[in-house]
Amino acid sequence: MSKEALKTSLTTSRTVSLSERFKDDRHFVMALARGLDVLACFRSGSKMLGNQEIAQRCQLSKSTVSRLTATLVKMGYLMHDEETGKYRLGMATLSLGIGMLAQLDIRQIARPLMQELADFSQGMVTLGARDRLSMLYIENCRSRSALTLSMDVGSRIPLATSAMGRAYLAESDPSEVREIIDRINELDDASSSSIIQGIEKAFVDYKNLGCTCSFGEWQDNVNGIAVGLKLGGSFPIMAINCGGPSFNLSPEFLLNEVRPKLLDVAHRLRETLGQLR
Repeated sequence: MSKEALKTSLTTSRTVSLSERFKDDRHFVMALARGLDVLACFRSGSKMLGNQEIAQRCQLSKSTVSRLTATLVKMGYLMHDEETGKYRLGMATLSLGIGMLAQLDIRQIARPLMQELADFSQGMVTLGARDRLSMLYIENCRSRSALTLSMDVGSRIPLATSAMGRAYLAESDPSEVREIIDRINELDDASSSSIIQGIEKAFVDYKNLGCTCSFGEWQDNVNGIAVGLKLGGSFPIMAINCGGPSFNLSPEFLLNEVRPKLLDVAHRLRETLGQLR
């Protein structure tokens, strides 16, 4: 598997493996899980999908997918385009997302701190949380420089090879880390050993440097460092990342100049949110 193909697999990992893992659990509703699998197919960049494409991504028969999409259309979670015969997300999914984001008061608190760091680094500072084998951007601040990444809230990056994902893992319970590594092994045996070595090195970096690093491992020309945020209470584990094009953000600059400021932002967020809980 090529590096690009592996990156795609890690970013858009299907939920079908989770459905299979829990199929013998009497509390697990397979039909509901499959419907959610269908909705999960509509990631950033997948605005419209047909039943055949959804069936391939979910590893389900086309007839099963046809029934699921018809139901989701009636419930308002999908919209059917008569001209193309494809589907796009409906407004009902937006209400779910807004409800979740409304709970994350950290976004409003973090934004000015993130923007200050983005302007200093001339890069992009992002707050994210885990979704399967991806990290989902929930807040994003860019520098006013044109030489930065063009990714927005809702974008996804691989959990295992990005600095943000590795920082999340560094704050996660060992059982969750083992589950993620098992799923990485299922995706690609040939590349899993190097990915796991990168994760193990990230744990060492986190202990010694206070941050995780990804220098050309997620994308060849992108460098980044990240810190995990385990805030407790109702907050999920999150991570805050600073990164950008390697020609603009060298490893030395990120570690020597940006890292102290990133650690300070994380400390201030923990302190502020701890007072609000």
